[in-house]
Amino acid sequence: MRPFNFSYGPRVFSTPEGATALPDLLPNGPVLLVTDAQIVSLGLVQPWIEALRTKRDVVVFDAVEADPSRATLLAAVQMGREAGVASVVGFGGGSPMDVAKLAAYLLGSGDELDAIWGVENATGRRLPLVLVPTTAGTGSEATPISIITLEGGTKMGVNARALTADVAILDPTLTEGLPRHVTAATGIDAMVHAIEAFTSARLKNPLSDALAKEALRLLSANLLRACKHPDDLAARSAMLLGAHLAGVAFSNAPVAGVHALAYPLGGLFHLPHGLSNALMLRPVLEHNAEAARELYAELAPIVAPHCEADGSQSKVRALIDGLEQLALKSGLPLRLTDHGIGRGDLDHLADEAMKQTRLLVNNPCPIDRDDARRLYEAAL
Repeated sequence: MRPFNFSYGPRVFSTPEGATALPDLLPNGPVLLVTDAQIVSLGLVQPWIEALRTKRDVVVFDAVEADPSRATLLAAVQMGREAGVASVVGFGGGSPMDVAKLAAYLLGSGDELDAIWGVENATGRRLPLVLVPTTAGTGSEATPISIITLEGGTKMGVNARALTADVAILDPTLTEGLPRHVTAATGIDAMVHAIEAFTSARLKNPLSDALAKEALRLLSANLLRACKHPDDLAARSAMLLGAHLAGVAFSNAPVAGVHALAYPLGGLFHLPHGLSNALMLRPVLEHNAEAARELYAELAPIVAPHCEADGSQSKVRALIDGLEQLALKSGLPLRLTDHGIGRGDLDHLADEAMKQTRLLVNNPCPIDRDDARRLYEAAL
C-alpha cells in the first residue's frame, strides 16, 4: 500500500428533523444564511429560518445564481460583514454551498480572495459553518472545495481544508419536491464523483475507494426510484448519503477529465453542472477505457450485475453502457445538440477545457487539446 493522506470531512446529521436540530449547532450571534431565490420561492428554507430566529438574528442572502460569480460571493461577504455575523449556513445545491464556504472563510480570516485560489492557499480561520444540501448530487457539503465563475466563463477554485464545514445536515425531505430532471442530473453528477475518485491518477487511496464504491452502489440502485417516485423517502435518503460519500471520496482523490470537459459547458453555455457531466461521461470514459480498464472493470458489476463473470473489456463496456442507460432512463437528453451546442462551438470549448489543468492532471490518461475537441465532437 502506498502512503496516503485522508480527511473525513464534517460531522454529519442525517435526519428528517434537520430544521429542529440546526439552532443548537451554531454559536451565539447573528447568522448569515446563504441560499438562492428559487429555494426561497419554493418555501423550503422558511422553516429553517424560523427555527434559527427562535434563538438568534438571521440575515438571508438569496441572490446566488447557478455558476456563482465573484460579484455574488463578495456581495454575500459584504452582507455578513455589515451584520456582524458569527456563523454561516449554506442551504441549497452546490452553488449556495460553495458561496457559503468561501463567505465563511473570507469573513473569518480577513483574507483577500485573489490570494487563496488553488490548493491549500487558504490557511486562516473561517467562521463556524453548517451546510444543508437540497439536492443529492454535488456533495459540496462534504468537500473543502468552492468553485467561482469569473468574467469570460472561466471557473476558479479554492481547495483547502479550512473550507470544510463543521456540520452537514442530510435531510431527505428537502429533496422530495425536486423536478425529475434535477434529480436525474444531480444523481449522475454524484455518480461521476464516485467514478472519478475511484480512478483518480494522483491521489487514489483505499479509503476513498471504499467510499466511492458504496456511493456508486447507493446512487445507481436508487436513481430511477427517486426519479419515478419523488416521495420515496428511502430512495431520497439513499441518494443523499451516496452523494455525501462520493463528496468525501473526491475530496481526497480529486475528479478528472469528465469534470474538466464539463466545466466549459457550464461556464460558456450555463448548462447545469450535473447535466454537463452527464453529457461528457460516455466520451471521456471511452477515452480512458484502456488506461483505466481494471478499475472500470471493478466498478462495472455495481452498475451492471450481469457482467460479473465477464472479462475486463466486456465489463468496461457494460459499465459505460449501463451508466448511459441510467442517464437516458432518468430522462436526460445526452447530446450537445439537444442544448443548442454545435460544431462551431467545439474549438472554444476545447480551448477552455485546456485551462482545467488542476482536473486534467488527475485523469487516468492524458487529454490534450485535440483529444478534447474530439470528445466534444463525439458528444454532439
